Order: sequence, then structure tokens, then C-alpha cells
Amino acid sequence: MKIYFGHSSGIDYKKLYSVIKGCKLKHEMILPHEYSKDPFLSKDLMKGFGLFVAEVSQPSTGLGIELAWAKDVGVPVVFFFRKGSKLSDCLKLISDNFVEYVDDNDFGEKFISVIGRLLL
Repeated sequence: MKIYFGHSSGIDYKKLYSVIKGCKLKHEMILPHEYSKDPFLSKDLMKGFGLFVAEVSQPSTGLGIELAWAKDVGVPVVFFFRKGSKLSDCLKLISDNFVEYVDDNDFGEKFISVIGRLLL
């Protein structure tokens, strides 16, 4: 199964990519800026994603657009956010699956748990 990891370019996503890679999942992870900071056109690929994991600690127009594409094609979405973040109420229109984390280690543990629970 393909899992897409969307995020704001304003967060330290390289750190989170490292945590995700360390999870050694049996699913294919799509990390849009793993090799380039150029915009990643996920729209054409969205129908092939089994899950969209969105880090939403910081607002992002691009991520919002991707989330709308995911909703349009019925891709399930789970939101991860760092404790203390102010989240947009509009996110509740996309999914009611929110996971709060406190640091990178907590993110990794919760990421593995959520992926395991959602993709059984």
C-alpha cells in the first residue's frame, strides 16, 4: 500500500522523513520532498494512495490543496500535529482522525501505532 506524507515546507520535514524511514514499514512511503524542494504534483497520483498522513502543525496552502484532492477521491486522511499547535477548524471537514505528538520520538511511536491500526 502507498502512504503519502504531506506537510508544510515550514517544518523540519527532513527530520520527520528520517523518523518515518526508521520505522521500516512494509508499505511504500511517498515523501514528496525527499530528493527535491520543487513542488510535488500529487494530484495525478492521489487515487493510488491508500492513506494520506498529513503533518498539520503549521498552516500550508499547498497542503490544504492536497487534502482537498485526497477528500475528492476518497483517500483516508490522518492528521499529526505537535503539541501546542493551533490547528485550523477546517481540518475537521476532511477527517476526524487527529494524533498529537510531543517530539520526534513520540511522532515515530504514534506513527507506527496509527499505521498499524488503520492498515490492518
